Amino acid sequence: MKGGVYLDAEVPQLVQPHFALIRASRGKRKRFAENCVELVDSADAALRSEDAAHNLHAAEVMGPSRSSEGIRLYYLVRWLSE
Repeated sequence: MKGGVYLDAEVPQLVQPHFALIRASRGKRKRFAENCVELVDSADAALRSEDAAHNLHAAEVMGPSRSSEGIRLYYLVRWLSE
């Protein structure tokens, strides 16, 4: 288990680690709907584009994973600017 997501070793392409920008206020949430997540190529790219004043935060996430409601989610592994 990593970041609240169970990984399946037989199908590793389903849920993978990514660097991303998350558009949300930082708090205790550990999962974010895909419409709040913008995937980027690297941690550096995420950190360069971060804009805390507009609630755009650099992070490492795992996903996408489908919720029981059918929503694609990304799970927070860590904030990059801590």
